[in-house]
Amino acid sequence: MNAPAADLHHLELSELAARLRMRAVSPLEVTRAQLERISRLDCSLNAYALVLADDAISQAAAAEAEIARGEYRGPLHGVPVAVKDLCWTEGHPTAAGMLTHRDHRPSEDATVVRRLREAGAIILGKLQMTEGAYSDHHPSITPPKNPWNPDYWPGISSSGPGVATAAGLCYGSIASDTGGSIRWPSAANGLTGLKPTWGRVSRYGVFELAATLDHVGPMARSARDCALLLATIAGADSKDPTSLLESLPDYVGLADQGVKGFRIGVDPTWNTDDVDPAVQATLAEAVEVFRALGATIVDVVFPKVEQAILDWAPNCAVEAAVAHEATYPRRKSEYGHVLASVVESGRALSGTDYQKILLRRLELRGRVAALFGTIDLLLTPVQPYGPLSLESIQTLGEQPHLIFKLQRYTCPFNMTGSPTITLPGGFTDAELPIALQLVAAHLNEAALIRAGVAFQSETVWHHRHPVVDGRTS
Repeated sequence: MNAPAADLHHLELSELAARLRMRAVSPLEVTRAQLERISRLDCSLNAYALVLADDAISQAAAAEAEIARGEYRGPLHGVPVAVKDLCWTEGHPTAAGMLTHRDHRPSEDATVVRRLREAGAIILGKLQMTEGAYSDHHPSITPPKNPWNPDYWPGISSSGPGVATAAGLCYGSIASDTGGSIRWPSAANGLTGLKPTWGRVSRYGVFELAATLDHVGPMARSARDCALLLATIAGADSKDPTSLLESLPDYVGLADQGVKGFRIGVDPTWNTDDVDPAVQATLAEAVEVFRALGATIVDVVFPKVEQAILDWAPNCAVEAAVAHEATYPRRKSEYGHVLASVVESGRALSGTDYQKILLRRLELRGRVAALFGTIDLLLTPVQPYGPLSLESIQTLGEQPHLIFKLQRYTCPFNMTGSPTITLPGGFTDAELPIALQLVAAHLNEAALIRAGVAFQSETVWHHRHPVVDGRTS
């Protein structure tokens, strides 16, 4: 007997897609169940900025009729997903976590949203985020709660996508990452997150924080799900001249090819120096899994990243100042303190100092590209310590060395534009998730997906779900 739609909320997207295609469950059943679950649970989780219930039901009815007629569009047809609230949605508010944009109703969809719709996906709504995609939520917004433990950090700035996907309030989400904002929420919520190569996914219609650092990508429950989402949203876009023109590989078709023969680089010093024992243990276990799968583990020395970490904040600030020219300082009173301070610092940086940052970025990018001439993937932590409590997060602003430490394994790969995948790799004694990160050469997302699928074929971490309603585990 098929499970009722109400019990399907923690299926992987790929598993739901198979049931929808076989008509074992209908898009309307699943969408109604998702909307009911959102209505019941999100009042305490705060993952959604806006629920598009009527639109979702209309889309689901259309998908159901098409599938019944044999007009199957592909694996996202009839699947309920959601998008971070910096992706334009035609006729519906896209606030980007800001008061200044609370009434902004775009006249068209972002390219990623349009591609999801064309694939037949059901857009459930817009997911909550930090103000302008920087580090803090606007003071007027209630931040999302980590479904594993509300006293712990849900990650930034894609906190809404992380919470909603982990809690079974959507089957996958589209997020963005400027310094770690796909990776930190994926780690904090026990998800798989894929940050593609910069330009692999169009940024048209996605609210800008820092144009040359912003990456748009999927967050989901497995690497296979990320492959399905990436295959839908990636590719050149005439509306975004910075999108890459290179053709897309068959991410889904290549997913099961494994990692036999892959060279996976590990920098033993970088991965252990001032890294918590629980994180080191997670990486050590991952090394053994990959070795058993046929990969060769290669010791490497990763280029020094200290200057890149220091450079990330002023680089981001200058680009944020450009992104906010239309509203700052004219509407400064509507900005939260943190984002306003970032824009101010960007406006104050000299052109010569900014140029020095750009030159150092180019040098780092070249050194990292050279490293990937000797390895296929690089294994690193996502962050050097385990899950962070909200109490500890609130002190970060007073401890710059802890912010620097948090950014050690994330923002360098925004500076280089490298693709990464975040994978659940274990749990703490307190039953909170710990993650690992794989990095690849530019445009080699297929290798990340292959490695992620192989790793998840041998581990169970991505099958664990938080208890948020007293019934689901």
